[in-house]
Formats: sequence, structure tokens, C-alpha cells
Amino acid sequence: MTSRRREGVAGETLRFRYDGRDYEGLRGDTLAAALLANGVRAVVRSEGLGRPRGIYAAWTEEPNALVQIEEPFPEPMLQATTVELYDGLVATGLGGRGRLADRPDPARYDAVHAHCDVLVVGAGPAGLAAATAAAASGARVILADDRPAAGGCLPDTGETVDGVSGTTWAAGMLAELAGRPEARVLPRTTVFGYYDDNYLVAVERREEGAASRERIWRIRARRVVLATGAHERPIAFAGNDRPGVMLAGAARAYANRYGVLAGRRAVVFTTGDGAYDAARDLAAAGVEIAAVADVRREAPALAGTDVLSGHVVTGVGAAQDGSVASVTVSGPSGEREIEADLLLVSGGWNPVVHLFSQSGGALRFDEELHAFVPGEAAQAVEVAGAARGVYTLAGCLEDGVAAGTRAAEAAGFRVPPRPVPAAERVTALPSGRLWLVPADDYATHFVDLQREVTVADVMRATEAGLRSVEHVKRYTTAGTAHDQGKLSGVLTSAVVAHVTGVEIGDLGTTTFRAPYAPVSFAALAGRDRGMLHDPVRVTSLHGWHAAHGALFENVGQWKRPWYYPRPGEDMETAVLRECRAVREGAGAMDASTLGKIDVQGPGAAEFLDRLYTNMMSTLKVGAIRYGVMCRADGMVFDDGTVMRLAEDRFLATTTTGNAAAVLDWMEEWLQTEWPSLRVYCTSVTEHWATVALAGPRSRAVLAGLAPGLAVDAASFPFMTWRDAEVAGIPARVCRISFSGELAYEINVNAWDGLALWEAVMGTGVVTPYGTETMHVLRAEKGYPIIGQDTDGTVTPADLGMDWVVSKKKADFVGKRSHTRADTSRPDRKHLVGLLPEDPGLLLPEGAHLVATSRLPEPPVRALGHVTSSYRSAALGRTFALALVSGGRERIGERLYVPLGGDPVPVTVTHHVLYDPEGARRDG
Repeated sequence: MTSRRREGVAGETLRFRYDGRDYEGLRGDTLAAALLANGVRAVVRSEGLGRPRGIYAAWTEEPNALVQIEEPFPEPMLQATTVELYDGLVATGLGGRGRLADRPDPARYDAVHAHCDVLVVGAGPAGLAAATAAAASGARVILADDRPAAGGCLPDTGETVDGVSGTTWAAGMLAELAGRPEARVLPRTTVFGYYDDNYLVAVERREEGAASRERIWRIRARRVVLATGAHERPIAFAGNDRPGVMLAGAARAYANRYGVLAGRRAVVFTTGDGAYDAARDLAAAGVEIAAVADVRREAPALAGTDVLSGHVVTGVGAAQDGSVASVTVSGPSGEREIEADLLLVSGGWNPVVHLFSQSGGALRFDEELHAFVPGEAAQAVEVAGAARGVYTLAGCLEDGVAAGTRAAEAAGFRVPPRPVPAAERVTALPSGRLWLVPADDYATHFVDLQREVTVADVMRATEAGLRSVEHVKRYTTAGTAHDQGKLSGVLTSAVVAHVTGVEIGDLGTTTFRAPYAPVSFAALAGRDRGMLHDPVRVTSLHGWHAAHGALFENVGQWKRPWYYPRPGEDMETAVLRECRAVREGAGAMDASTLGKIDVQGPGAAEFLDRLYTNMMSTLKVGAIRYGVMCRADGMVFDDGTVMRLAEDRFLATTTTGNAAAVLDWMEEWLQTEWPSLRVYCTSVTEHWATVALAGPRSRAVLAGLAPGLAVDAASFPFMTWRDAEVAGIPARVCRISFSGELAYEINVNAWDGLALWEAVMGTGVVTPYGTETMHVLRAEKGYPIIGQDTDGTVTPADLGMDWVVSKKKADFVGKRSHTRADTSRPDRKHLVGLLPEDPGLLLPEGAHLVATSRLPEPPVRALGHVTSSYRSAALGRTFALALVSGGRERIGERLYVPLGGDPVPVTVTHHVLYDPEGARRDG
């Protein structure tokens, strides 16, 4: 490749690989700059159309040059314009679809919470002026900028400030801030979200080799100054996506900042004076400026260059690799084809209003600037410089000092007088206004290069009746992905306005939402990943379970024993053995994970009455009652037991997975709806280890372990609890059964859990069983699992549990919804049992049920679905539970389950399939 470095540019040489070829660049380059320096023009092919694409911009507004970093660690969908070059970098071009790493990320990601009096976003001329003015007052100032070095556009333009180069002046401002103990400068830090109460979130990219790769900053500021600059605006014309078509300011930046020439011979297509400065700098660097096509009838002169007033670009000729070979311009002098390998485009400038808009600020359309600028602010924010349409360097400096002063003074500080940095004042001719070049065919007039959205696509959207730019965005995807409206947003609005005949100011823009720039999930997670993100919780008995061969399943965050396979057993065999042990002898399960909430206070009984569908205030001390909670819509939310420990104290149990949600539900009602109730709720789940002892021999086992406890049915009836010593350990023993067998739940201090379990196992007659066996046992008895046999549309009545809904209580959460006509429809889905005609067929959970043995043409009405399905040792066959429309009226009816071939027949039964009389409960 031919080098396109400007003469005299030197620096440390870095080696990198791109798309399988080796190149060299210089320290300080971006990957994009290094590729241009090596003459790489077509860097990717677009995802949908497969068209060659080149580098279009110089920073975060880049739509084309998306890359995958391969080494040192795979990272997808990065912009080559923002990737800092380092030795050993390996990257490949992406057309729009990345690839996640196939190995764990070794990097660390951090997060910081920071507070300041003034946050300045953007370290360009306006931002530096604002930050130094505010910091001079002694205020706590944070200056955040997304580039590696401060200065904003100054290294791109080569302008001077206070008689020195812009980069030298910027370095002096940084030195001044470094001397302020309350000032902090964050380079490589993109502020991507602006939220309520001046809460902003930023991501800091660390240098290669740093201890952490990225760091999230969560900043709360008293005042904010947005000095976020402006993006140069593209123009839609035929072939505007070809490699070699580039924003004029970007080509100027590559020449001045990196010493890289983007081409040899250029045509400039512009609507204003800004592109002339770019043309002069490029000409001085050695690029031949073949012509300037200026849409304005009166255009300034450019020494040594043919300026074509009133002309537009109507086409781009392609070289063999698809890049620019010639440019066709049309205007008053006719049509001309000009040989060139670079086309510089400047349709004006769009202030970067993304953060201002995120803050709730209103935008207005400026008819002179032909751009949307900040209007009325919604938060304590100032906007300075190009971000509010001030485009001259002198104006930005003046604006920055004023904004920083106002922000610091509004935060309560006194800013000492300081001179405004001096810069050349430039007067520009009024800019022209052109969004798209008219043509007969708009198939290659691209509005969004990354999403490959053309003017033709936008027209199709409006022809379909869409008039809102928000709707057009969703129809076409323009302005999504990396762009987020940086280049395509206003252009899309302009095209919609042009096509529909409305003013762009009346049409408005799409909504600017966070994040302003892409943020990795790893950065957002920080160190909260793996066990820190979703902690693995284990019971005090976990070590015993693991040592005795248990396999585990995840229930919420808990590791629960799933089943205990013996040598040679598969899951089916092991579970059937465990089920038989519980039904015929005695089994024990670790039930410590059940949620346990201590509810205390004078209003505790009334509080529980309001939350549960049945009465809890009538419970006697020492008694237990099963209860169901519903949401306000009357649908089942959770179930469990409530035991009364004292007149003003209860212990409520919940399902394992819903423990946190139920506690949150309780607190929400106490804090927002019933603050007058004196009630205190405390999670005590991990305070207790719970062993469920079940089976016809469980009474004898408990009697041997607790000789001081009267365990006969008369002394210790169902749904009561007793304090006793079990195996010499203080315990609370409850007569509760979730299997339908005689059963007890023995609760001890978590520290004593292992000793209790080993004592139970030491009897030699108890079989440990896991959650799969528990599911089979409860399903045989028709006991539902909330979240498995319910789906948020199920009432207690649907579950056959009308008895749990009190008819005496004046009110409870969900009561009114139970009286709606909808909740008493005869065709509501009811919980029923299913018996496959083939007793060995295990129905898949989630399978649908239909009424006929042969499926008609779609659509086919599903009557319901299978919620639970098991093999049963007690029944000697398979069975299932299901939610079926009008299920209770269908008992005895034959339905069908489509399983790929012909639907298989099943018989609807009552949901209680084992011991329907409940005779086994008391032993």
C-alpha cells in the first residue's frame, strides 16, 4: 500500500494486522487513521447490500468503519475511528454484525460514584474555558471528554488561541486544572446518559495495559455545562456511500491531527464556508483540490481552485474496488465529470444536543443555522459553544467562560474576573440549505449509511401513511445502532419533511435516548458479575448434599438438591425410588430455602388480613394456616403458611423464588398505602435451617429424636407448631405437609442445621429426597407450584381453591377483582389432571391441548397447556397437571395433545390424583 502520511510526520512505529494483512502505524493514531495512512480505502462491506464502505468521519459519528478486535481480547462492533492504535492490535472489518468472545474476559471493570458542583461535558475550546472559569472559584469541577487528549477540534483545525497553537493552549488549561485541588479531568470518558436531578453516567476507557479496561462513572452534579460540540452534516446524493466520500471536517482532522491524507485529488461539496477551511488545509498538506461545488449562488473564492457556485453533486464514479474515481457535478454551467479519489461533503453542522434532550430540554429549529438547537432547559444545565450553534472559535471561548461562570455562581461560588482567551474573529457568508439532491431514482441516496437506509426507503415509509419521524425511524431503522441520530437524525427528519411538504421545524426530530455512544455490557456490570452479580446461595446442609452425590438445580439464587442418584441410577430411577421411600416409609428434604418473613407489631394481624385472601387474625398462638396472596387484579401472586408466634407476631413463609418479591410487596403496601399500621417485616430466611420429614414412619422417627415431644395426633394436630428439643437441639417443629403424607417441618438455628440433618439421617430409616421428588409428590396431591402451574392469569378459584378466599373479610388485596364477570367466566382455565391413554407417555410441559384428534387448518384453538408432567411410583403411570379452558366441566372428557405426529389422547381428571380423601395426612 502507498503511504499517505504527510511529510515530516514521525513517531513510534506500531505494528498491527487488519483483515489478515500486516500494517504499520504511529502511536497516537486511531485504527482508522492508520488504515488511511496505508491507503486502505474500502475497509468493510455493508451487511445488507454488500457494498464497499470506507471511512466517513473521524470520531464517534463514524457510520461505516465498524471492526472486531481479535487480539488481545475479542471485542465486537467498535468504530475504527475511536480505537486507539497499539502494538499487536489485530482487527477485522465488520459489515454490521459482530461476534462475542468464546472465552472469559480477563479484564476488570470498575465503577465510581462521584459528586461535584459543576460537571463540564466536553473538553473542546468552550468546555476548557468553562471548566477553568468554574474551577477558579474553588468549586468541585469534573471535566469529562471522550478523546484521549483535550482540545476538541483544535488539533483538527490548527487554529491559535492567545497567540499559541490551540493544542498548546489546551495543554496550558489542563495544567491550570491540575493545579486546582477540587478539579478532576477525565479523558477518554464518554458521558452517555443524562437523567433526573442532574445525574449523569459516563464510561471511561482505560489505556491499553491498565488494571481495568473500562470504568463507569455515576456523577451527581449541582450544575452541568454541556460543551458537546457539533457534528458535520451529510447530504443525500447518488452514490454518497462510496469509499472516498468523507465529511470535509474529518478529512481536515486526519490531515492536521494525524498527518494522514485521505486522498490525492479532491472535490468539495458544500453548503457553507466551513468546507473552505478544510480545503485550504488539505491543499497546504498536498491534496489537489480539483473543484468546489457550492450550492449557494454566491460563493467565496478559493485560490487556485475552480469554485462552482450553485452546483450539486449528482453522481460518483467508481474505481475497481468500488471507491471514488470521479465526481459528477451539475449546475448553471451544465454537468461535469471531474476525476477525483476523494469527495469532501459538508452540509452544515448539527449541534450535539443528545444529552440536552435526554435531560428533558426542548429543542427548536434555527432557520439561520438550519439545525436543531437547545431551547428551554428542564434541569440545572448550561449549553456552550457549538452545542448551541456558536461555531466560531472566538465565540466558543467567550461562550464557555460565560457558561462556566454562570454554573459556578448558581452553585454558590464566586468566580474571579478572568479575560476571555483571544482568537481570530471570522465572519462567514450565510450558509445554504440542502438536504438531498433531487433525482429520478433515490435507491443510492443514503440517509443512514450503517443501516443502509436510503431516501427511497424513507419515501416508502411515508407512502405507507407514516408521518411521524418516530414512526419512520422504526419502519426504516434510520438513526438506530451506533448512529443514534448523530448523522442521520436530522437528515431523516429533513427528508420526511421534504416528502410530506411540512416544515422540518414543525416535524421535529426523533427522541434522543441514552446511551449516546455504545457501552459494553461488561462495563455496565463492572465487578457485579458472576457470583457478585447473582450470588450463589447454599444452605447450611449443602456440604452434606454434595458429599452424598446430590445433583443440584438452581431455584432463585439457591442451589437445591435436585435428586440423589445411587450408582447406576438415572434421574427417573432415582426419583421413583425417592418417591416410594416417602410414600411407604420416611424421607427428608432440605427445605431451608423457603422464604421466611417475621411480621411483628400491633397491626400485624390486620396487615396480614389485608394481604392474604383468607383470615389470619383469627389464628391462635401455636396454630398455622395456609394462605394465598393475590395482586390487585385478583391473580395469584404467592402462597405459603402463616404461623402465629404471639399476639403481635407472625412468621410467614413464601415460595423459594418469590421470597424477596413478597417482602418487597409487603413493604410497598406498608410504606405507600398503609403507613398508619405499626408493622415491621424482617427476612429471616437464612436464620433457620429447615428439614422436612415426611412419610408414614415420620412420627416414629420424630418420636425417637424428640422424646420430650408428644407427637401423637391428638397432642400434635395438623397445622400446629411446638417448641421442642430434637436430637438435643432447640427446634420449632411444625405439622405441615406438602406431600399429602404425615409430615413435619423441623426448624433450627442455621448453625445447627447440619447436626440436625445428620441426626435424622443417622436413624438409618430415612431417605434423602430432592426437589424433583417433592414436585412429583405435591403434583400427585394437586398442590400447585406458583409460577409453574400459574402464569399471572390464574385466580384461587381457577386452582380449585375457593375455600382459601374469605367470604367474611370486608376487603383484601384483589377482592374486588374476584367479583368481576371475567373472573367467573365458565370458560376460564382451571387446574385439572391429565392421564395419557398410553400410561408410559410423559407429556412435555408446555404442550398445548386441543379438542380434536385431527388438527384442522390453522388457526387452531388451544384449550390450554400442560403445566407439570411426571412419572408416578404411587400411580404406576405418568400423569400431568394442566390449565384447561372450562377444565372442571371437562372431567372425564378426552382431549388431545399434538406432539409432532397425530395428536395423542389424554383424559381429563380431577387435579387431586392421589389419596383424594386426605386419609394419609394424619398417619
